[in-house]
Amino acid sequence: MPTTYEFEGSVLSSSYCELGEGPSFEAETSTLWWFDILGKALHELHLPTGREIVHRLPFMGSVVAAIDAERQLIASDKGLFIRNRANNELTPYVELEADKPGNRSNDGRVHPSGSLWIGTMGKKAEDGAGAIYHVRQGVVTKLFDRISIPNSICFSPDGATGYYVDTRVNLMMRVPLDPETGLPNGEAKVFVDENGKPGGIDGSICAADGTIWNARWGAGAVDHYSKEGVHLARYNIPARRTTCPAVIGEGRMAVTSSWEGLDEAARKADPQAGGLFEIAVPVIAEPEPAYIL
Repeated sequence: MPTTYEFEGSVLSSSYCELGEGPSFEAETSTLWWFDILGKALHELHLPTGREIVHRLPFMGSVVAAIDAERQLIASDKGLFIRNRANNELTPYVELEADKPGNRSNDGRVHPSGSLWIGTMGKKAEDGAGAIYHVRQGVVTKLFDRISIPNSICFSPDGATGYYVDTRVNLMMRVPLDPETGLPNGEAKVFVDENGKPGGIDGSICAADGTIWNARWGAGAVDHYSKEGVHLARYNIPARRTTCPAVIGEGRMAVTSSWEGLDEAARKADPQAGGLFEIAVPVIAEPEPAYIL
């Protein structure tokens, strides 16, 4: 049985997001970025000072990645865009599903090779409406089709293994990759089987030791799995709809959450839903790689 730890952390931001997602930490600037997907906003928090800036977006953004000191890559329901950090100017980069206006982007992450994995889904989470794509220097390749809610996209530090899940199915998959490109070179197999169990496998990260840290939607928790898929520990979070973790320093983890779909009574019962939290956990992560244009 996994060890359970009660919440002993803090609230990092006073911005409560309807669908907080996609946290990404830039070690060079000590800045944490995350989205309110449904609120169409990109949040920027400078951790040493606590200064937060909310950048309004004309679309539903869900993933942000550094390109260089001047630019970022953003995934959205309108495709991929290059964002100018100085003025928030957005330039179209690549279309993902121009023929599917009812879809949006969801979970994604940059592979150590500098390529992007990005998942899409129906805006109403329709069964099988989405997919997971690989984007390398502007070239889009579909990897997995008929995905309902793509999540848990992350990679081993050496780039040789990828992980993903369809939260509706609740089977976290592991797939061998070409470390030089981030493309699969073998069959995806089940890594963690939570099918039929309470809560959904949501966003994940792979730590420097190869273990997986996963936010468990509906359970108010972050779960820690060994490299073999054994459930080692659960860290409780005071918001039931936890969505994704990010390592913000040695032993420090930020966790986004959501109040999407909660009625007034449910929100009163879950008053910190949508908050951004920090917890202390035994984790070290490699710096997040930049996307290579």
